[in-house]
Amino acid sequence: MIYVVATFRIRPGALEPFVEAAYALIDAARRESGCIYYDLHASVTDPDRLMGLERWNDRETLDRHLASPHLATFNAAILDFVLSSKVEIIHPDHVDTR
Repeated sequence: MIYVVATFRIRPGALEPFVEAAYALIDAARRESGCIYYDLHASVTDPDRLMGLERWNDRETLDRHLASPHLATFNAAILDFVLSSKVEIIHPDHVDTR
């Protein structure tokens, strides 16, 4: 099992367009083989911080997702809305960060 935690700090006022792009990605990702869980969560203390949480069967299915057209579309769509981001890929034996 592979987990992904993606944390985004977005520009003030960019919540609506960011979430719109995220929901399109979430819908497509949930249809991918190997996707167990994929959702977006808002911070209860910081309105400009969002977290994407994912769970995948294995690294191979995650790698296919990372190469998917809908992820590339999402990344292009949010460029103007994101101030910073951090992605943690949690393997059974270690954590990768980007």
